[in-house]
Amino acid sequence: MGWLEFTLAWVGFLVTHSLPLRPPIRPWLQARLGQRGFTIAYSALSLAALVWLIGAAGRAPVVLLWNWTPWQGHVPLAVMLPVCVVLALAIGRPNPFSFGGAHNDRFDPTHAGIVRMTRHPILLALSLWALAHVVPNGDLAHVLLFGFFAIFAAIGVRLVDRRRQRDMGVAWHRLHAEVTSSLGTARPTSWGGAIARGIAGVAFYVGLIWVHPWLFGVSPLG
Repeated sequence: MGWLEFTLAWVGFLVTHSLPLRPPIRPWLQARLGQRGFTIAYSALSLAALVWLIGAAGRAPVVLLWNWTPWQGHVPLAVMLPVCVVLALAIGRPNPFSFGGAHNDRFDPTHAGIVRMTRHPILLALSLWALAHVVPNGDLAHVLLFGFFAIFAAIGVRLVDRRRQRDMGVAWHRLHAEVTSSLGTARPTSWGGAIARGIAGVAFYVGLIWVHPWLFGVSPLG
């Protein structure tokens, strides 16, 4: 049953991430939930599907590809702190280059924040999360799980760049040139806001450590 649940979890994850975004369904849901309600519901559904998928990987039959050693557990513990900070700095901020941005019409290339370091901070965080978790999880199910997300993030960068360039046209190249040319001077819109988001990222990291045993049955602290 372990492999069956793992397969069903994959199906559920892919369906919940793609079906609500389909043109006939998304406008129908947005009309009833509102834009904000749709975003909250979709995020909650996506998170629940991800938790199920990770849990199903843990319950799948163990096919060991490499042995676990204590040092491997320190890799995700160290990498997840910058991952959480990057997410805190990126989510809900203007970013016309990638998905997940808010109020993109307010984007200021001279106050680009995290976008001056990477056009796709959320995909970067996803990639780091996946690669870091491959190290201490050397069984087949987890390698398939985290390997998929790492590959998805890498491919996603190219796909999103192509879509944004097609949708924005010359504006994409103009904004990209302005952000790149201001690497030495670009700064957050508000240092206070950036610090607050950084603190929120650290709090999120601590919270993940606390809930990890409850959600996934494994303590990151060993």
